[in-house]
Amino acid sequence: MSELITGTPGRARRMEPLDPAECLRLAGSVPFGRIVFTQRALPAIRPVNHVVVDGAVVIRTNEGSALTIAAQNPDTRGVVVAFEADAIDPVDRLGWSIVVTGFAELVTDPAEIRRYSRQVHPWIEGTMDSVVRIRPDLVTGFRLTAD
Repeated sequence: MSELITGTPGRARRMEPLDPAECLRLAGSVPFGRIVFTQRALPAIRPVNHVVVDGAVVIRTNEGSALTIAAQNPDTRGVVVAFEADAIDPVDRLGWSIVVTGFAELVTDPAEIRRYSRQVHPWIEGTMDSVVRIRPDLVTGFRLTAD
């Protein structure tokens, strides 16, 4: 089911839902997204570069980051996060947006860390020695199309 969106004079759009496989494919097609997690009981959002590997979203971060600390909780499966990525043209307002919700866990296996370190290249200076993997529990998204 699509939803009609208006707001731009003379041009209506539709929100077409995307299936989870297409959402993950699209997430892997862009260079960055945003991760949403809880920091001191409040929502925090950080831009991150990432890859999608074997159905999981993988990012690199530094050892002392709030996300790394939250994800390494040994008493849980990790920390619940949301990951958002999109590609929406600001002029014609067409494109797509996806959200992956699931548990972010700190990757501890040295071979996996090496593998992901070859695939994810952080944009900022500094040591990015931690790898966080988000295993999706809920994947949703939509495409904005011209009506």
